[in-house]
Amino acid sequence: MAEAHVIFDQILVKNSFLWNSMIRGYACDGDSIKALSLYREMMFFGQKFDNFTYPFVLKACGDLGLVEIGKKVHCELVVNGFEEDVYVGNSLVAMYGKFGDIDRVRIVFDRMPKRDLTSWNSLISGLVKNGASSEALGVFRRMRCCGVIADGTTILGVLSACVNLAALEHGRAIHGYVICNNLVCYNDFLMNSLIEMYCSCNSMAEAIKLFDEFMQKDVVSWNSLISGHVRNRDSFESLRLFCRMFVEHGLPDQVTLVSVLGACAEITALQFGISFHAVICKLGFGKNVMVGTALIDMYSKCGTILCSELVFEEMPNKNMVSWSAMITAYGLCGKGREALSTFHEMKGSIIPDEGVFTSVLSACSHAGLVSEGKEIFHSMGKEYNCEPLQSHYSCMIDLLGRAGYLDEAYELIQKIEVQPTSDIWAALLSACRLYKNIELAEISAHKIIEMNPDDVSSYIALSNIYAIKKRWDDVERVRAMVRDKKLQKEPGCSFVEVDKVFYRFMVGDKSNRQTVKIYAKLKELSMQLQLAGYKPDLSSVFYNVEEEIMEKMLWEHSERLAIAFAIINTVPGTPIRIKKNLRTCDDCHTVTKLISKLTGREIIMRDIRRYHHFKNGSCSCGDYW
Repeated sequence: MAEAHVIFDQILVKNSFLWNSMIRGYACDGDSIKALSLYREMMFFGQKFDNFTYPFVLKACGDLGLVEIGKKVHCELVVNGFEEDVYVGNSLVAMYGKFGDIDRVRIVFDRMPKRDLTSWNSLISGLVKNGASSEALGVFRRMRCCGVIADGTTILGVLSACVNLAALEHGRAIHGYVICNNLVCYNDFLMNSLIEMYCSCNSMAEAIKLFDEFMQKDVVSWNSLISGHVRNRDSFESLRLFCRMFVEHGLPDQVTLVSVLGACAEITALQFGISFHAVICKLGFGKNVMVGTALIDMYSKCGTILCSELVFEEMPNKNMVSWSAMITAYGLCGKGREALSTFHEMKGSIIPDEGVFTSVLSACSHAGLVSEGKEIFHSMGKEYNCEPLQSHYSCMIDLLGRAGYLDEAYELIQKIEVQPTSDIWAALLSACRLYKNIELAEISAHKIIEMNPDDVSSYIALSNIYAIKKRWDDVERVRAMVRDKKLQKEPGCSFVEVDKVFYRFMVGDKSNRQTVKIYAKLKELSMQLQLAGYKPDLSSVFYNVEEEIMEKMLWEHSERLAIAFAIINTVPGTPIRIKKNLRTCDDCHTVTKLISKLTGREIIMRDIRRYHHFKNGSCSCGDYW
């Protein structure tokens, strides 16, 4: 463009074609300011505009988000008689779509006397980008009724709508349309988008089938499937896919690396993660901000906060997400003071956003820093002009509830101007379980059920609170509701990594080859703990059965099976890392502390809420979780 501009300046008499060429060149090259500057010069020299001038001027306005200038250009082209031109109309639809002005997008489109395929594509794209995905699918149906044949761009737009809505049936119909109209050969983007659509709609079998049939896989194809498995909580398969990709395809990109690190974090695959970190450095991504942030998250979720700190310190550039990840890491591991210190350090160079406030408030909640959390919450609006969102209220309810201020938490919910989300009521319900407050628990559970009647966790939490109070009739009533609605409780399971191999244990699991040894070890541990004065907390069993059966049920919890297996199969002194999909019960928490002291082992357990570092008979959470 620089060389073109030199030649352009040397031409004394310029026609509209030359002006349009330069404006188009700058607009398409990403230099929208120069494009608009040339448009202004063109106006100054009295050169007439035509239907080739306005599309690229409108594109420049849209790319820069210059709403007022875009509207002025719109007025000018109406005065000059170009409003009915199809190319100008398409550009107006695209520009208002970039502005997020859906009403004007509809008005411009409806007023167009003539429409081509680009007109429909611009409308669909604008609707999808601005959260009107259902309407975009309706426009696609309307387009087909008008006899317009879609192209690859149309399909990419409607597939994005299906992804946003998780609309599997619509996605399948569009896939059929692609096959019937032989659009698969149009470009590889369509195949990748179809794979992404099936992954986003939790239909991994169809995604895998399409992936295996696709002969020209690129890094995007692999990334879609790998990240799809991570989103669908099948991290083991995503790691297997990455290894296969490395052999069959070649080098990954940063999206691949971030997805694989997310998989390692999900299942606490520390040994795999350390090896993968070495691969990242060899590939030259060691200083990449996105990858570095994912490493911080991975190490913290694997319970090695020291490694997270080292990665964070070595990052040459840190963005908002990096700081937020480090604050979250401290919060997960119960290091509330360190999280606050990092937050205050960050404020020296970066103004915190909503995500950072969520991270630091969550850290305060995990560490019981009530006054500090309140101060930060109130500073959001006063100092940073950042109005608290529902996520911030949820953190505050959790903070107050964990600390036992249930009435204050309930009062705060009453003050929220908009309707509280189910997450806010769930935070209060969780606190009610801790402090056995049935009255507020019933209020919270009923609110959650009103908003989401299929949320089984609220029924289970209420049933467990009734069980703690020995109100067995109420327990049976709630469980009958679950049965009537045909809801399924997620079964408790724990993962443990031994020599880079993962083993899963369910409650009462007897499928492992070493089952006899595992239960023998548990019996041995039970006897030793009883001699040390341990008495089981039977309130952790939510069934109306004999005490002897309750004790047996406690010793069959998945995390105890995983711990026993790790003790049998690792060298004495080796740390044990457990990942559990649910909250660990009070009795298992006590038992794990005692086992850590009895065996001289450090046991790092990550449950659905946070990390617990058990060592020498104590836990890093301070029995506050």
